[in-house]
Amino acid sequence: MSVAEQKFIQELDKEIGNRADKQTILADYEAHIYELLNEATIDEENEYEELVARLGSPRDIAELWAQEASITPKKTQWLFVVINSLFFVGGVLLTIFYNVFHWNWLEVLWAGLTEITSIIMLVYIFFWGLLGYEIGKEFGHSGRKLLRKTFMISVIPNVLLMYIITFKLIPYEWFQPLLSVRFIILCIICTALLYPVSMLGYKWGRKTSV
Repeated sequence: MSVAEQKFIQELDKEIGNRADKQTILADYEAHIYELLNEATIDEENEYEELVARLGSPRDIAELWAQEASITPKKTQWLFVVINSLFFVGGVLLTIFYNVFHWNWLEVLWAGLTEITSIIMLVYIFFWGLLGYEIGKEFGHSGRKLLRKTFMISVIPNVLLMYIITFKLIPYEWFQPLLSVRFIILCIICTALLYPVSMLGYKWGRKTSV
């Protein structure tokens, strides 16, 4: 560890004070500083100033983490679980209303949505990427376990919907013309991509958090 790196970490250690995740935060910054110093050629005399310019001063970093202390893993987890569930509740209600009430405006909306299923899937995949990004940004290295747990809970509605459609536990014709071979394959691919996309978002968020 260089003199500048050691000085930066020591000052950050002092500024952060007593936190349960203090060592995790310091480890994240040590790793990031190591990457910075290896990626760029920096004069040893100016290393500390360059670290402050790129990462912010230890005091600024400590203040940022203090502001984010109110964001708990539990709140973040259930926020995304609820949002994902709302997607499915909205979809179920839309399907029921369309097949039961036959309102003209709803038929137009249904026809429009069935024409852009690929776009809807891309937006949904983006949502899962955002999930990983926010967890990585807010919780750093310690967020990996949170991401895995949040994913396992959030994906339950996805699995349930595929199950009830596959075994025709609800009127199968309600989902026509969506249930084409092409659409089913796209759904399988989309579901398989959710966790890798979440992990990519997590890694990106973790990198931007330091």
